[in-house]
Amino acid sequence: MKKIGLLGGTFDPPHLGHLLIAEEVYRSLQLDEVWFIPSHDPPHKDATDTPARDRANMTALATEDNEHFSVNTIEIERTGVSYTVDTIRTLREQYEDASFYFIIGGDIVENLNKWYQIDELLTLVTFVGVKRPGYTLNSSIPVTEVEVPVFEVSSTLIRERIEAGESTRYLLPDSVKDYVKERGLYGKK
Repeated sequence: MKKIGLLGGTFDPPHLGHLLIAEEVYRSLQLDEVWFIPSHDPPHKDATDTPARDRANMTALATEDNEHFSVNTIEIERTGVSYTVDTIRTLREQYEDASFYFIIGGDIVENLNKWYQIDELLTLVTFVGVKRPGYTLNSSIPVTEVEVPVFEVSSTLIRERIEAGESTRYLLPDSVKDYVKERGLYGKK
């Protein structure tokens, strides 16, 4: 059975922190691959101004040099609000011979019990919580823990730096940085 990690997010933009998390989980759990799944409209966040297609393109550029990473656009193609359970149901139907490992940040683990249809989700995936060294994840939901080196970066920080004309060197893959510049994303409004 193929072991596939799933890393969902707005990826607005995808950054080196996303890649580090995926690589550490891939290596630690001996996964066969990790799929990055850009969301269309996540239920827990405000809608993004960046078109879904641009976010998917940037994610593809960010992951292109790792043979174990790929982008799955299932949520973008669905449009509308993206609930994890709907995505996982569809993936399980399409890939019956795979076991899925849904990767989440340690900050999300505490609220996992509030997720839409969490009981069903627990039958469909193994949750993987990434945590900082020395920290413990607190959850009533079973979560496989993977320790990831601290790398303080966020898509919000990157957007703010771009808008302010500041450097994003060592935060974004060069291919994503070039795409952002070419498309004029995150510039001054």
